[in-house]
Amino acid sequence: MGRTNTHNVLVVHGPNLNMLGRREPEIYGRTRLEDINAQLVSLGQQWGMKVSTFQSNSEGAIVDALQSAVGDTSGLIINPAAYTHTSVAIRDALLMLEIPVIEVHLSNVYKRETFRHRSLMVDVVTGQIMGLGINGYYLALRALADIIGAAKDAAS
Repeated sequence: MGRTNTHNVLVVHGPNLNMLGRREPEIYGRTRLEDINAQLVSLGQQWGMKVSTFQSNSEGAIVDALQSAVGDTSGLIINPAAYTHTSVAIRDALLMLEIPVIEVHLSNVYKRETFRHRSLMVDVVTGQIMGLGINGYYLALRALADIIGAAKDAAS
């Protein structure tokens, strides 16, 4: 039998992540965002999820994307990037979601500048993964598959 439920997962990438592979590769790696997204979509299919991705350098556009997830999305992965430390608006939008949310950071923010040590999102998300490079996204997706039961549905 095939999948019985559609588990929609949204992945939101914040500012400057469109420059992955070119921007500070010693910190963020050489993999491009397009490649990460393609792998997430592929893994999602294997694990019983339909993955949609979104990237913006604009705080308002990210808030709009989060609002559009209300009622249609089973889980969310977000890398708010620099907005992690500054955006009450994104935090408030996350509070509207009644789904599991995993915050991802490519680098270990605690090994970086002090201002990066504070996340405005950390106490409103289900979990946080950092410091594992692009693997953090894949681990977050696997965790969502388990949390929302997508992997089980795909196997049935």
